[in-house]
Amino acid sequence: MPETYYKEALKLAQKEYRADVAAGRSPFLPALDEQISSETTSAGIDLGLVQIPIDQIAGTKTKGRSSAFASNFMPLLEEDTEFAVKWKRLCDAHLNEGIRDAVKAYEYMNRFYIEEGNKRVSVLKYFGAESIPGKVTRILPQKSDKDDVVIYYEFVDFYNLTKINFLEFSKKGSYDKLKQLLGKEADEEWSEDEISIFTSVYYSFKRAYISKGGEKLQSTVGDALLSYIKVYGFDELKKADKSDIKKNLTKIWEDISLQQDEKPIEIKLDPTEEKKPSVLSKMLPVMPVITPSAKKVAFIYDGTPESSGWVHEHEKGRKYLQQIFEDKIITRAYTNAMDGDPMDAINKAVEDKSDIIFTTTPRLLPASLRAAVEHPDIIIMNCSLNTSHRYIRTYYTRMYEVKFILGALAGSLSESGKLGYVGDYPIYGQIAAVNAFALGAQMTNPRAKVYLEWASVKGAKQADLALRELGAHYISSQDTARFLNDDRNSYGLSHVSDGALESVANPVWRWGVYYEEILRRVFSKTLKSEYESSSKALNYFLGMSAGVVDIMYSQSLPIASKRLCDLLKESIKNDVCIPFLTPLFTQSGEEIGDTQKSLTLDQIINMDYLVENVVGSIPRYEELSDIGKDTVEVAGIKESQKSSSTQNSEDGDNE
Repeated sequence: MPETYYKEALKLAQKEYRADVAAGRSPFLPALDEQISSETTSAGIDLGLVQIPIDQIAGTKTKGRSSAFASNFMPLLEEDTEFAVKWKRLCDAHLNEGIRDAVKAYEYMNRFYIEEGNKRVSVLKYFGAESIPGKVTRILPQKSDKDDVVIYYEFVDFYNLTKINFLEFSKKGSYDKLKQLLGKEADEEWSEDEISIFTSVYYSFKRAYISKGGEKLQSTVGDALLSYIKVYGFDELKKADKSDIKKNLTKIWEDISLQQDEKPIEIKLDPTEEKKPSVLSKMLPVMPVITPSAKKVAFIYDGTPESSGWVHEHEKGRKYLQQIFEDKIITRAYTNAMDGDPMDAINKAVEDKSDIIFTTTPRLLPASLRAAVEHPDIIIMNCSLNTSHRYIRTYYTRMYEVKFILGALAGSLSESGKLGYVGDYPIYGQIAAVNAFALGAQMTNPRAKVYLEWASVKGAKQADLALRELGAHYISSQDTARFLNDDRNSYGLSHVSDGALESVANPVWRWGVYYEEILRRVFSKTLKSEYESSSKALNYFLGMSAGVVDIMYSQSLPIASKRLCDLLKESIKNDVCIPFLTPLFTQSGEEIGDTQKSLTLDQIINMDYLVENVVGSIPRYEELSDIGKDTVEVAGIKESQKSSSTQNSEDGDNE
């Protein structure tokens, strides 16, 4: 039998050899010594005896051993060679007693290169083994900002906590996201039981994923696993068998395929244009309109309109929508969804035969995603930004446009140039709002400094008081009016004079106009065609040009200041005034962008830095309130999700 196996392995090697030659690739195993210097190799880190995943063994340590194998590790030498005899002997040992001797290997960028034991690896690869024991030395690459190097160092941090080497991701931040989804602290070591359970679950998932065709995708098994856990949760995955996993994978396959895209999100910026009636239609007699059955539209809130300014604004939008469309729609609100399992509220809306479900806070995103997968015939939209899931659409406003104008107004009014800003949560879109305010202030007052405090760290009232103590005379607070459960002193832009607060100008959220725009897209089937014509996740990101955000002035505001704001409003609507005109300079002095160009929307949404005239910082996860942590886990920028230990080490490296 070993002779038969060797013949089959040789054929596999020859086939791979011919394919590599035809494609212009090297037909032999890569050698580590040809990729890095021998001096680097000698300065490795001893990992001891570990289980090496077979599919992560990439080549040999030295070039001298590589030509005996094709690039798939199958043997290339003829059957009558001494090499073939030894290979067959190892084959016989594997079949009868198992290969027990550990190989000697070097790990570089989570790929393993064999110094001793290449034939053992070849035999085990032929028989489809998942791993082989090996004494491993790790070689660390030089740190850089290249994505593959950043991801590798994230893996090293993960490995130091878990000793798991088989889990790979293709996107930055994925290891931290996995730990969050599993309820693990950023720097928490895993127990042996936790490692064992995760390993078993991973390989069960991998087998189902591969049998579903996952090997044809460019994304890793880890990417697919992360997408699966985001929807179904790890506890449910632990209980699922192969058929359950494959059935669920079928439901979310488009989402998994989307993760291999470098830019998985398509952003919709503009409102639809109403079609004007043609001359012919005016001449023809008017035909009676057949009104279809009313669409049921559900609004899911995490609180109540009486206790939350945010919910109150969305509830106003719901009532506005009902007035606009009258008998074409039936709306219904479901409150306090976060008091229990948010799936209960969404499932109630599903049971009530809702056609469209709006979940109005980022905290409801995980449940919304699960419901969207389970009910693909229902339009489910979540109020958040930068969500790369194919099955759910998101919507948010370009509030940074308003903040830029408020910053310009504050800068023009301030004599000292000391301005304050109370941030809400460090989530996508919020950092852009802080920076836009600061840049607007800088435009009208080059000496302006914006002092930043966070309501999700100190509480809104304490943040406001801290800014007053610093001497800030104009403060931009949170963007909705004070309600029962709030501890803030004010909202919008206020002037501090002799300890008293005077309102200057307030942002206006016109959620009713936003919901009207979405419903018109539904009735015109534009929403459906946008979804079907795109392979990406759809994020609707409307602003002043769509009428979904605006500014309300205080009656005491000077007329010249109102004119300034109106001028900026019209300029932004017509793309004349660009809030993020480059170059920009960060707090650390880094220059962002080329001269006289606008940042791209991706750059604006994903801002993880503060501009040069902001005094303050982005809070870390452990500094946040409980609600802040919940929100950041779903929609927070990566900077706010790092642990203190990780951040401190990075700061040290920069020094």
